[in-house]
Amino acid sequence: MTFNPNNCRNESEVETKLIVSYLLPKLGYTPDNWHQEIAFGNIRLDFLSFATQVLPIVIDAESPMSVIIEAKHPRENLDRHIRKLKRYLTSLSIRYGLITNAKEVRIYERVADDIQLVFKCAGQDIETKIDEIYALVGRDSLKFVKNQDNLELEDHKINLVSPELISEVPVQPDNSATAEPNQNQISEPEIIPETVPVNTESKSEIKLDIVFPTTTQNTMKIIAVYHNKGGVGKTTTVVNLAAALSKQGKRVLVIDLDSQANTTFATGLVKFEDEEQDDLKHSNIRHVLLQEDGYSIAEVARKSNFCHPEIDVIPSHIDLMQYETELNQLDYSRMILIHKLAEVQDKYDIVLLDTPPSLNLYARIALITADYLIIPSDLKPFANQGLINVKDFIKKVNAFKKQIGKKPLEVLGVLSCKISTNAKFVQYSLSKRREAIPKRYGFEIMDSVIYERDDLAKCAEQFQIVGNMEIADPISVLDFKPDCIASQEFEMLAIEVLEKIGKN
Repeated sequence: MTFNPNNCRNESEVETKLIVSYLLPKLGYTPDNWHQEIAFGNIRLDFLSFATQVLPIVIDAESPMSVIIEAKHPRENLDRHIRKLKRYLTSLSIRYGLITNAKEVRIYERVADDIQLVFKCAGQDIETKIDEIYALVGRDSLKFVKNQDNLELEDHKINLVSPELISEVPVQPDNSATAEPNQNQISEPEIIPETVPVNTESKSEIKLDIVFPTTTQNTMKIIAVYHNKGGVGKTTTVVNLAAALSKQGKRVLVIDLDSQANTTFATGLVKFEDEEQDDLKHSNIRHVLLQEDGYSIAEVARKSNFCHPEIDVIPSHIDLMQYETELNQLDYSRMILIHKLAEVQDKYDIVLLDTPPSLNLYARIALITADYLIIPSDLKPFANQGLINVKDFIKKVNAFKKQIGKKPLEVLGVLSCKISTNAKFVQYSLSKRREAIPKRYGFEIMDSVIYERDDLAKCAEQFQIVGNMEIADPISVLDFKPDCIASQEFEMLAIEVLEKIGKN
């Protein structure tokens, strides 16, 4: 079988046409010693192959796992994914990682706590270079090697952030399967059998026995994005940060707490032209907040294909503004979201709360519920003056959080947003405005900067024709143009956020 990189037009085709149909067979891997779309805690791998198949699988320094293979969209820059590949190899003590977008193939080897590039070729040269690739990561060439760097791991086991069972999604006929990690809780450090379908056309099954050394509570992080000044890029930040976090392998839930429902629109959940077709009015954030019983997060959350991997969204609705007085009269209104999110703490890694640009009840609920806060600001005078109100609001919220035994809100910083790309402004004014934030208002300024760019506007304006209707069909900038500067800015923001909250 030959391979033509021009036949790969998206990530799914890189997986099926290059990896499954060509590369794995050429390297000697059969369906019983490679697995697709599997998860170890919060680490999700496209492909994992074995030099030797040994059961049970023990996640430690002597595990038989040997090669990770990661597939990327042909337009993706592989350099942007090396940091994540390094984390996979070092966290799971896997020796080799192959990453490809069909246009390029790279192989990295783990060396102590780092990785180094050991092979690189263009996709069009893969057939002439297949022997070199085989010599490195071919199944017969690659026998398991003990951890040569003598990494000292507690109890010779790796503590994963979330001790989930390994899960695997069988390859579907349309090759569009995605991984759904098993959410069962493991109460004892014992061998847990999990029956997993082999990814072949046969219906035979194998048992993967996974050993997890400890049980740790899932550390779902809740982040509010708030400023009481409107028009500072809050919605743009929420939806594209959600997409960037999803591409970092995080399970993301977005909750829209603004009655204007901009985030609900921006994530493509409004698929109707008028109120008669409105399928959101009977199940949205209002129902979650008003009903102590029923309308759980799991019931109301909707899948959004605004980005890939998909995120979940709790939509808002214009009717929300009518119920603030009623909610204010309910004793549990300020804490209801805390309790309902606790029910899904093992389903999500990160929850992003979009907030109204006000000091109202819904903003208060968001900040009471959140662990962390990002304050987007265009750094213009009114937005800066509004930081005084934000600071006072945080103080009042933290007083309430103290009463209910919840940790105070941790401010990740002011995020420079909707910033002009004018060269003179960037050169002479931007740094001064950024420096003023900690000096005048006592807030840390985040390293990331989100500039005003055409691609951000264009991706939000995408639509589809359904019958005789034009329906909004927005897409994240990271899916619209993966290699554009705006995508890179949100990717860097996601990395900064993950580092600050300890989820990297």
